[in-house]
Amino acid sequence: MDMKLEILFIPVSDVDRAKQFYEKLGFRLDIDYVANEDIRVIQFTPPNSGASIIFGKGVTSAHPCSIDCPVLAVDDIDVARDSLITRGVDVSDIFHYASGPFNNAVKNARVGGPDAEGRSYFSFASFKDPDGNEWLLQEIKTRFPGREWKLTQTQGMDNVSLAGLLRETAEHHDNFEKTHGEHQWWDWYASYLNSRQSGTNPEEAVATADRCMEKVLRILPR
Repeated sequence: MDMKLEILFIPVSDVDRAKQFYEKLGFRLDIDYVANEDIRVIQFTPPNSGASIIFGKGVTSAHPCSIDCPVLAVDDIDVARDSLITRGVDVSDIFHYASGPFNNAVKNARVGGPDAEGRSYFSFASFKDPDGNEWLLQEIKTRFPGREWKLTQTQGMDNVSLAGLLRETAEHHDNFEKTHGEHQWWDWYASYLNSRQSGTNPEEAVATADRCMEKVLRILPR
């Protein structure tokens, strides 16, 4: 029997202000339902997440700023942080925990800089919503064995849609190709396509692909 985490309730004091903030994060707006003057339910889902958040009016008795660090898993902490900053979000510097992930029980628990060994699960950044509810970004490049359920096969994109996305990718890659040195086009394509299929717009996907290529070009042999 599947048991999938579905909803996390976020307490907020100003519903419209919170809605604007989570839209700015790039979360998908699923519903904004007003039942009456006492009940309003807003649901957002982070990009590619199976779980969503709900806030509004009359949906939780928790007080604003009482949520303790829900975690958003990201593949690349630098890219995720840069993307949020581009959207106008105030994000902390990257840090790691002195005594291991999530160990806040010690004094000066957070240490500046990413994990020195570059390990999955060990590098973080944080940001707060307008009510002071703090979120964590956690870099998970590769999950430990046994930490992924077997995925069911998903329906692929139809040929017409795929062809259109490939044409769009080629058009945006053309500018990168004209302004940069020798590179493997498929590296840029893969990053752009993956970003677009995750729900970003073309401009955001271009920025993501360009950042990815900066890293690739730095490590290519000269």
